[in-house]
Amino acid sequence: MAARLKALSDPNRLRLFSMISSSGEQCACDLTEPLGIGQPTVSHHLKVLHDAGLVTRVQRGKWAFYSVQPGALRELSMFLDPSALVS
Repeated sequence: MAARLKALSDPNRLRLFSMISSSGEQCACDLTEPLGIGQPTVSHHLKVLHDAGLVTRVQRGKWAFYSVQPGALRELSMFLDPSALVS
């Protein structure tokens, strides 16, 4: 969990994760403009999120598409507020 929280501690990575989770899937090519940072930097941040187990990556031709790792949001929610998920 520490690796996930550390990955999300960067404002750009937090924003990337939010954008991906709200859309279901995002092409890396569409993430540079909203953040105002270059493609190599976006790719680096996406790699950190992927290595932390927060996003999955699917290659389609020359484009990489990212989506939230199944269960990642639930695990973060349970860690941050265990009582919120008790029914």
